[in-house]
Amino acid sequence: MLAIFINAIAIILGSAIGALARKGIREKYINVLNTAMGLAALVLGVNVAMNNMPKSEYPVLFIFCLSLGGLLGTLLRLDQRMEKATSVMGKGANATEGITTAVLLCCVGTLAIMGPVNAALNGDNTFLMTLATMNFVTMIVIASSYGFAVSVTSIVVLVWLSSIYGIAKVSQSFISQELITEVSIVGGVLIAASGLGVMHIKDCKTINLLPALIMPMLFFLFRKLFCI
Repeated sequence: MLAIFINAIAIILGSAIGALARKGIREKYINVLNTAMGLAALVLGVNVAMNNMPKSEYPVLFIFCLSLGGLLGTLLRLDQRMEKATSVMGKGANATEGITTAVLLCCVGTLAIMGPVNAALNGDNTFLMTLATMNFVTMIVIASSYGFAVSVTSIVVLVWLSSIYGIAKVSQSFISQELITEVSIVGGVLIAASGLGVMHIKDCKTINLLPALIMPMLFFLFRKLFCI
């Protein structure tokens, strides 16, 4: 579990460094960084989704996950709640965009799933420490565009990694390659959608789609419980 907390600390430190760097960057350069981050997120998201789609045994599952997750997120008004929270912090709507992008980049991927699983089953923190290094660098870049408000991502990452760690401890067979594949497809699509938002091409309300990440878990849990 210590390595999970190190990930959260790495995100906070990366955000602090990026926020300090932001103060010395002119507005036009911040806009360039936003564009670069948007393009990177778009390409990375498409790459993650496309690489995992051929491995999927449920080709349309990601569509249902995105639809149901989006409906749940909209019902819960996640976008409005986040904008209200960031407004209280004095950071505005742009912070919501940055936090959403940061959450997706830090929570989606093999390391973010296999890291806590490997730690829970084998006591091996190698993946988690690698993830912490990547998250540290990622948050420096994101915070240089959106400010220290994106450090809120540390809470989400802490909950996400701890949840997967706990699930792996309770049920060693639940976290399968199938599950990782489906979560990666959904996550890839969300990262790409976030990239579109960062570049102001299309506001996909990506934060309302975040519940889609847990839908593959619910699907495999349902399948396991009812032996489908």
